[in-house]
Amino acid sequence: MKEKILSVIEKNSKISVEDLAIVLGEKEEDVAQAIYEMERDKTICGYHTIINWGNTSVDKVVALIEVRVTPQRGQGFDKIAERIYNFSEVETVYLISGGFDLLVILEGKSLQEVAHFVSSKLATMESILSTATHFVLKKYKDHGTIMIPETKKERMLITP
Repeated sequence: MKEKILSVIEKNSKISVEDLAIVLGEKEEDVAQAIYEMERDKTICGYHTIINWGNTSVDKVVALIEVRVTPQRGQGFDKIAERIYNFSEVETVYLISGGFDLLVILEGKSLQEVAHFVSSKLATMESILSTATHFVLKKYKDHGTIMIPETKKERMLITP
């Protein structure tokens, strides 16, 4: 049942426990208890709203920063990842495969604010070997949600 709950609330976290129980064909108390348990054991880590900030007057810059690090003996990448994710500017940290070790995602008010974070806080850490910063120019799809207005699909006319 827990996996079914997760599948539904991943797409619609606003669904009520009552409606979720109906959709799943389960008792409301059982669904509420399962959700409580998953929140307690950090299977469910939070409920977020996907916002298209491009449709607002708020200035935001999203940066993807690839980071190459020297893993620490006995702790691997975990300790350096923890130091990075504890910065308030950092939204997300992933351990990745390929030419870099970590992917750091952060939001700032300007390119200069992101550059300042990278140069003064991130790149100065002793385990950091190098970084590569990329800026998001436009979001087309985020967390499975299409962020741009759908275009009208027209069929091509075929004439004999």
